[in-house]
Amino acid sequence: MTVTPDPHPPTAHPPRRRRRFLVRLLAGAAIGALVGLAVGQTAPPATAATATGSAVTVAGRGEFKDMKFTVDQTTHLTSQAVTVSWTGGTATTFAGTLFDTDYVQIMQCWGDDDGTVPANPGPSRTQCQYGASPTTDRGSWPGNDYDDTRKVFYSADPTNYGQDNRYGAANPNAPGEVPFKSVDGTVITSGTQNNALFNRNTTNEIDFARTGADGTGKEYFEIQTANEAPHLGCGTPVTTNGVTKPRSCWLVIVPQGHLDLDGKPYADQSQVNAGSPVSSTNWKNRVAIPLHFNTVGTNCALGAKERATTGSELVADAMTSWQAALCPTGTVYGYTELGEPDTRFRLTADGTSGLAFTTRALGADDGTTAPSGTTSYAPVALSGAVIGFTIERRAKSGAPESVQKLDGTKVESIDLTPRLVAKLLTESYRNSPWGAVLSGTAAKGYGWAKSNPAGLASDPEFIALNPQFAYLSVAETPSTDTDLITALGHSDTARALWQWIMSDKDARQFLGGVSDDYGMRVNPYYSTNADVNPTGIAFDPAHSDDFPKSDPWCTIPPGTGATDKQCMGDFHPYVDDMHSGALHTRRADTLWKSTWDALANPPVFKSPGPQVVGSRFVITVTDAASAARYGLQTARLRNSAGRFVAPTAASLTAAANTATGSPVAEITPASTTARTAYPLAELVYAAVRPGSLDAAARKDYAALLRYTAGSGQVSGADPGLLPAGYAPLPTKFRTAAAHTATALLHYTGPSTASGGGSGDTGTAGSSSGSETIGTGEGSSGLVSGGPAGDTTPSAAGVVPSDSPSYDGGKAVETTAAGTTPADPASPLRYAVPVGAALGAVAGVGAPFAGGGRLSLGSATEVLRRMRARRGWSRSSPRP
Repeated sequence: MTVTPDPHPPTAHPPRRRRRFLVRLLAGAAIGALVGLAVGQTAPPATAATATGSAVTVAGRGEFKDMKFTVDQTTHLTSQAVTVSWTGGTATTFAGTLFDTDYVQIMQCWGDDDGTVPANPGPSRTQCQYGASPTTDRGSWPGNDYDDTRKVFYSADPTNYGQDNRYGAANPNAPGEVPFKSVDGTVITSGTQNNALFNRNTTNEIDFARTGADGTGKEYFEIQTANEAPHLGCGTPVTTNGVTKPRSCWLVIVPQGHLDLDGKPYADQSQVNAGSPVSSTNWKNRVAIPLHFNTVGTNCALGAKERATTGSELVADAMTSWQAALCPTGTVYGYTELGEPDTRFRLTADGTSGLAFTTRALGADDGTTAPSGTTSYAPVALSGAVIGFTIERRAKSGAPESVQKLDGTKVESIDLTPRLVAKLLTESYRNSPWGAVLSGTAAKGYGWAKSNPAGLASDPEFIALNPQFAYLSVAETPSTDTDLITALGHSDTARALWQWIMSDKDARQFLGGVSDDYGMRVNPYYSTNADVNPTGIAFDPAHSDDFPKSDPWCTIPPGTGATDKQCMGDFHPYVDDMHSGALHTRRADTLWKSTWDALANPPVFKSPGPQVVGSRFVITVTDAASAARYGLQTARLRNSAGRFVAPTAASLTAAANTATGSPVAEITPASTTARTAYPLAELVYAAVRPGSLDAAARKDYAALLRYTAGSGQVSGADPGLLPAGYAPLPTKFRTAAAHTATALLHYTGPSTASGGGSGDTGTAGSSSGSETIGTGEGSSGLVSGGPAGDTTPSAAGVVPSDSPSYDGGKAVETTAAGTTPADPASPLRYAVPVGAALGAVAGVGAPFAGGGRLSLGSATEVLRRMRARRGWSRSSPRP
């Protein structure tokens, strides 16, 4: 019997640590499996992040009659971002640091038209998610506790904006509150600023959106479904007169101007005058735009048979969209997100586990071999990794007037080199190990950081490529520009990113200990030179497929008054996956719990919530589809031809045409020499072992491949089409996929199947030799045979059952105490096999500072990080 070695040994493990590694692997798998038992949720199918055919423009009224507001997508909505833009406004003014006049406030609401504005139907103000501004630490917050809350002053005959003729009458000398009514009938009448249904960490409201000097403005608004905001209920099925449709909701815009109710300018320009947007006076100016959602919940017929698919996150949005079109076939294609190295290990060990999505062939990982028998590959998707960001301009004192006029606007593009990204991933900026350098004095072992730039925005190399940052002020802390938000675990995306870095001479030299042109040095814990690395072991990015946090720095954060220490994993927390990284970058929430709550029992660090509007700076490693879904800006990366290229359909296609290798043609950064090729493009393949599947399973998987090679490559927002963030596969790849589907359907080779392919637990029998089942042009390189001999024993863990699981969802409660917001749970993405695999990854220890043994504390940290995600059912795997 042959045992397949671990497909992803930890970075730079010497032989003497192998036994400890295996112990941690098994312990982590056990812990992860327990984590996987805890989750279950449903969600709607994904669509592209933009839909050109559903944009809506609405004009303002009264003082705002010259303003026009546009929402770029209003149909087929799911959890995503939409663009809200406006023209014809007046430039925003400030009272000190507070927003004063001529700004915009945006919120999401539920309910029927309240009939108050026949020309612009819209909801009741009591049914809008708004008013969850900070209750503490408001020193840098740009609101005055009225314009950003539901607080109002009662007046039977209002004479000023912000007054209300209905609420607050019980105590006219003190502020009242506009209540919030939930879709389930719950009414909150007090304490609305920090209530049980939504709070600062979970709301999607935009309290302050700036209008520029040219009268225009733009914001990216996070749309929430019933999974994220059950109290709004958007997208849940509602039956009216025998017809069931997903619940529609509203996007409401409330413009704030510079005139009071009497039509005259505010008398006192030194203070904020406007008041709450949900006051009766301001609500008269509201602009409402209806939002139409995809259904939240079940999307395929109950009781339909299910075929398991597992693997690369790169295909998640596409797979969810395709599934909506495949439901009528009677087959549910369940999808479990799992890192590609773990996916390959699982399919190698157990061919009955179904269809796996991967960017590399089985046996491609170091220390592994391909399984015996036939493995079939079909290209299904072309996407890539991106550096996504949310960055807002804040001019330095003395900056040119042309720069100051852009204050508060978003930076649309930045250029990054492999060395700049290496600096971020290796925590080499001075303020990344927070507190290691104070007032010019470095802690022991951190002299290397003393002369390094505080963060990316002040790095001379970065400014040379992005000169606008020479005039911008950035608070360079662990929550801004000193690191990238990255996902926990092993993935082909992490491998591709390190391969891109190592393809560049400057980046290789920097990692080896050579200073850049300005004297910046690598954090020695990431040095590829063993003589420089304090551990005595060279970091090996050329063989890495994760984002380790190797620096063991821990300290009590300066200025917090805390009694507990924080370490690098606290300053720079992992996210669950790239989708989560994109979401938190859209929210401008880096998850660093930087606020010490001495009054808690016991005292703890808590999240301060999203960054303050006007000075947000968050960057992440994510996938192109997630970036498109949440409206992130993306960096142009330098390719092997020396060109800075953005991730577009054309640049992804140019990269795909450079793919080489067999049996799976891979895109490698060093080979993307075409001038227009994006260096982090990735081709995703479906891999199956037909000899381990029965005929019925092969038929169903062939149908999936035929669809992905045909209609599934048509770009569009409708369910069934190819979402934004993907490029249609070039013809040669689609042809190859179609041939593989045909060959799979007509497979007649050796079979060890016993009814597998539905996600049943089982062990593939022994088979030997190899057999090519591809036929015709295009099959070459897509089918491979492994070495003769016994197959590997089944991987540990439980795979998804063959019974569809449909479970109504309710958002995971997020406390009002400022804890990191959690997304609704997911039975597929964090089911037992996923938990076991990621638990094993965590057990390896590479992501944890110091590389010590897997302690109870480390295990607890893994459990904490495995927070519930956006809900999906097996029939609708992605929100």
